[in-house]
Formats: sequence, structure tokens, C-alpha cells
Amino acid sequence: MKFDCFFERKRTMKLFHSVLLLLLLHTGALGGRKYRGGRNPQPRRAQPSPSYRDRGETTESFSLDFTAVEENMDNFMTQVKNLAQSLYPCSAQKLDYDMKLHFLENTTVTCNDGTPAGYYLKESKGSRRWLVFLEGGWYCFNKENCDSRYETMRRLMSSTQWPLTRTGTGILSPQPEENPHWWNANMVLIPYCSSDVWSGVTAKTEESGYAFMGSLIIKEVVKELLTKGLDNAKVLLLAGSSAGGTGVLLNVDRVAEQLEELGHTGVQVRGLSDSGWFLDNKQYRCTDCVDTISCAPTEAIKRGIKYWGGVVPERCKHIHEGEEWNCFFGYRVYPTLKSPVFVVQWLFDEAQLTVDNIHLTGQPVQEGQWRYIQNLGEELRNTLKDVPAMFAPACLSHEVITRGYWIDIQVKGTSLPRALHCWDRSLHESNKNNKTPPRGCPIHLIDSCPWPHCNPTCPTIRDQYTGQEMNVIQFLMHMGFDVQKMAQQQGMDPSQLLGMLSSGS
Repeated sequence: MKFDCFFERKRTMKLFHSVLLLLLLHTGALGGRKYRGGRNPQPRRAQPSPSYRDRGETTESFSLDFTAVEENMDNFMTQVKNLAQSLYPCSAQKLDYDMKLHFLENTTVTCNDGTPAGYYLKESKGSRRWLVFLEGGWYCFNKENCDSRYETMRRLMSSTQWPLTRTGTGILSPQPEENPHWWNANMVLIPYCSSDVWSGVTAKTEESGYAFMGSLIIKEVVKELLTKGLDNAKVLLLAGSSAGGTGVLLNVDRVAEQLEELGHTGVQVRGLSDSGWFLDNKQYRCTDCVDTISCAPTEAIKRGIKYWGGVVPERCKHIHEGEEWNCFFGYRVYPTLKSPVFVVQWLFDEAQLTVDNIHLTGQPVQEGQWRYIQNLGEELRNTLKDVPAMFAPACLSHEVITRGYWIDIQVKGTSLPRALHCWDRSLHESNKNNKTPPRGCPIHLIDSCPWPHCNPTCPTIRDQYTGQEMNVIQFLMHMGFDVQKMAQQQGMDPSQLLGMLSSGS
């Protein structure tokens, strides 16, 4: 092992020196341009071979964040060193990729049970990009179901069992092969322990029995991060999944206003909401509002916002005065936001189907359920049509940006990391007063096929009883999909329909 590491180290150092040489040549060329019209000859740049050009045109690439190299040499060198380390597997044992737990210094801001709230942090020295992630995990809306939640899911209401470190995955991963565009950012994960969809500002009382301080936790974390380098940031991406995705919509403008009030006007605050775009639609089968699973989304939020003392964005509050619960639903709150937000949403979200009382337990669905599922996809499409930056695959799933497979999901040939990179570029261009979006870089991506998992890049589905993987046709058959009847409705042969399903058309 020592000899392997020795030779690996030599190869890495050669690579590192080669990069330095290229850098010196680059800066020399920059200096040479100052003598334009003088005697200094301009070196001719070698053209890549045709085969190299062909490969470049067919391979999806992600450029590193080498902005303003001449003006920020220290930051550039930091990124070069990080690149060398990532290419040197022997040194990976020495690198600390984990995020470390920090409890809030302000002990009055707590989890539900009064234990201190906190956050996990992995700093990336030299990077001026910060990713702050809000964890998800449903909610509770009265004393009874909060007591039940505390008994069965205590880690979502208390910090007593939190580990000292967490390893980031998906968009929180520090590995460029898993996280092509954000791997080198400062990573922050805020555990969800307030059960209030990140909206509460209420201390623990005898009546409620719990504190609901989700919004205050975000505010306090941002305040502490300013002492750890956030004050020098260029971009803060507030991201979240499920309840955390809704939390992004509720808090992104509040974070932007907080930084502005503290004098940090140079930080660009953006939002990334994953699987938090819920609909206040009519349930497939109406049931009594007993718990978070059976209760209709509107009724649960109406009760919750009172119990939590929840707050919503000011502009949305003014529009829905007295009915602030409306602001927990993406299509209602999104038009009121000032900060740019990228929305990621499965068209057939499992959590949405659950609260709508569609339970896919392995039994074939009835025809009415099947129509309801299809209509749900269509309703979601309609609410997303005016969202300029979004990624909506026709898959049956829930949450994606922290999953290892997030790089594999595509809509119309574009992956999610690529779409986020394009969104970054479009915001960068708009800040330079260039309103033309980058060519070949789509950011409004939504599947048009009408069935769950008709996109061939959807996550793998397994039979709940056998554990075996199912392809899209097996899955649809399993759900009671009638190929003969559907083909007749579409005016085509059954074999033609099966071919389209297999190819994801």
C-alpha cells in the first residue's frame, strides 16, 4: 500500500506541477496582451484534434468555478489544490469530508423538547459559495400527534441523539463525481427538530408542551455562519427537501432580508426547493383529520399554523390576510417571492399521494385511483408552467437532491446537476445585465408523458413483497394498468404503446 501511495503521490504532483505551468503560461499570455501592437509576438494557440473536438461535443461537462482568476489568485490556487486532492485517492484517507455538529450559541432557540438546536458544517476554505440545507420529515399539528411523534421519531424533535458528524450525499457531497457543480462549496445541514415546516417562532409553553422555532433556527444559524466566513460569500443557496423544500419557500426572502439588514448586501441569496411543492387539492377519499397521514393538507396546515405560531413571507401574508395557510402551498407563495428559486418536483410525488389517500401497497389500483394519479400529474404540470427554473420528471418518488442517484435523473436529455449549473449561469449573466440565457442550457424542464415512471431515467422501483426490480411496463401492470384499454383510448396498437413505454416516449 505504501508503494502504491508513493507512486500515486508522484503522479499527482506531476499533475499539480502541470497545472501550475499552465497557469503561468495563462498569466503570461494575459501580460502579453498588454503589449498589443508592440514587438512581443502573440503565441499561436494549438487547435485540438478533430477527434478531441468530437468527444467534447458529445460529452456533458461541468466547468469549475474559476471566475476572475487574475483578480483572485489565492482562491484559484485553493481550488487547484482541492482538484489535486480529489484526483489522489491515497490522500482521501487524510481528508475530512464529514460535516461537524455545532450547537447554537443562543440556547433560547431550541428543538421541540427544549434541547439545543444546531447545524452541521463542512468548511471549504477559499470558496465563496455556501449551501445551507433544510432537512425534511413531515410535521405534527396538535399535542396528541406531537406526543406520538416524540415517542416514535424523537430525532425529529430533539437533539439528544444527534451524531457528532454527518456525511453529505447528493448535492451535499464533497466528491465531484457525485456533485459536479457544488462539491467545493461550504456545506451546512440544519437538522429538522421543530416539526413546523420551518415556520415557527414560538417558545415552549405549558399548553403546547413543545417549542416551535423552525424559522428562528434558520435565522440563528445564518447569524452564526457570518462569523465563519458567510460574511465574505458571493452566493448562499438555501436548499431543502420535503418539509425542508417548503421551508425554503417560506424562508428564502427572510434570509435575504436578514443579510441585507446586517449590511451584507453582496451575498446573492437563492432557493432550491425539492419535493416541497404540495397541492391543496381534494383528497381521493376524504377521511377524518386524525393524524398527519389521513388529514387533508389544507386542514393539517390550518391547525398547524395556529399551534406553531407559524410565520409566512410578508408579501404572501398581505395577499392572504387571515388565511395565511395558503402560503404553505408552492403555487400560491412562489409568485410573491423576490429571491430566485429553482423548483424540483416529481410529477407523481409519493408524499402528495399519501396525504391524498392513495396508498400504493402492492395491490393493483382501481380505475378511479389510476385516473386520480394521472390527474395529479396534470395538476402539478399546470401549477409549474409559469415557473422559469424547474425540473419535473414524471416519476413516482419523493425527494432527490441528497440521493446518490440524483445525477442520473434526466428530463429531455438534461440532468438535474446540469440544469442547476445552467440556472447558475443564467443568474450570473442576468447580474451582468445580459438578459439572453446561455445557449444549449435549459432550465425549464418538465416531462410531458402522462404516466408514473414513463421517464426511463426514473429511480428504480422494487416489488414491495419480493424486493425484485421492476421495469416501467412491469410496474404499470403491477398497478393495474390496462394496456389494451389505454392503447384503444390513444388510438394505437397495444404493441406500439408498449414500445413507447419502454423507450420513455
